[in-house]
Amino acid sequence: MTSFDPTAEYSAIREGVAKVCEAFPGPYWQDLDARRAYPKDFVDALVREGYLAAMIPEEYGGSGLGLMAAAVILEEIHRNGCNAAACHAQMYTMGTVLRHGSDAQKQRYLPGIADGSLRLQAFGVTEPTSGTDTLALKTRAERDGDHYVVTGQKIWTSRAEHSDLMVLLARTTAKEEAASRTAGLSVFLVDLRDHIGKGIEIRPIRTMINHATTEVFLDNVRIPADALIGEEGQGFRYILSGMNSERILIAAECIGDAKWFLKKGSDYARERSVFGAPIGANQGVQFPLARAYAHMLAAEAIVYRAAAMYESGLNPGVEANTAKMLAADASWEAAEACLQTHGGFGFADEYDVERKFREARLYQVAPISTNLILCYIAEQVLGLPKSYGDKRS
Repeated sequence: MTSFDPTAEYSAIREGVAKVCEAFPGPYWQDLDARRAYPKDFVDALVREGYLAAMIPEEYGGSGLGLMAAAVILEEIHRNGCNAAACHAQMYTMGTVLRHGSDAQKQRYLPGIADGSLRLQAFGVTEPTSGTDTLALKTRAERDGDHYVVTGQKIWTSRAEHSDLMVLLARTTAKEEAASRTAGLSVFLVDLRDHIGKGIEIRPIRTMINHATTEVFLDNVRIPADALIGEEGQGFRYILSGMNSERILIAAECIGDAKWFLKKGSDYARERSVFGAPIGANQGVQFPLARAYAHMLAAEAIVYRAAAMYESGLNPGVEANTAKMLAADASWEAAEACLQTHGGFGFADEYDVERKFREARLYQVAPISTNLILCYIAEQVLGLPKSYGDKRS
């Protein structure tokens, strides 16, 4: 029989990830959430089973799998009520290292990342004054002999406190001197262990979710010139490619969240009896869940289409952004339906709904807001004038 599931070949991976997640039920996450603690045991378990090394080539100790497999892993984590935010950056930053890193960088770092002795979880791009306008970032990396001297500030750099390495985007050529609007930015693989307390300061930011996010201050940090990934000045192009994989993988997590909410809500609707009948017998309860399922199914299709395109070496900019937007919308719709179905009990932390509800809200804003995705589609696909910034056309 023909399968119309684009991820059918990864069924064994789904089963394996689900088995790992069984050891980390709701109370584990509730406790972490209350203490704002990092899920080290969960991350270690994923490392032991090889899931975080999925995209690392076999020659460096990984599984040599593509973005499709990585998306399945992250979806399944969220489908089982866990959260991959503590470790997903290792997957979406991996493309930048694999596609543009030197052989020496790969030999030095990838085996350790694969076996868990090194963690690549920090992605230093966003800055307080530039936000989503990446080309306006101010962090400078100036060449000084065999080193670069880096000064600046990053914000919303999640997991920096729990990472050994950070992919960092900095300006190596002044904006007014760059050959083009997108030139002059460079990417570095920074070993945080060498610089914490010696030019790099990490400050946690407390948020509505347990996301281990931080701001990072860099004060005349000397990093070796061989920390540069690829060519100097080409960093924006490298980061764009990495952002496509990030959006696809985050979208897969949203699909997993939507499936979790829909199962949780439907199970409760069947079991909860009021006025002598299950509340799920009422169309007012059924329809929001059914509509959310339909939207999830449609979003899931574009997520794995985008993943397949990326894996084939294509540039799925439109598909990746569309996938992220639709999947985030689907997960949020499912979250709303699930919480409403639970009524007052949905606000009790023991049901896990309120925790997952807070987590799902993030993806309307990050890693890129829905409004900017709509702007991108309007300009790049529909040919409409630019609707934001100083130079509207």
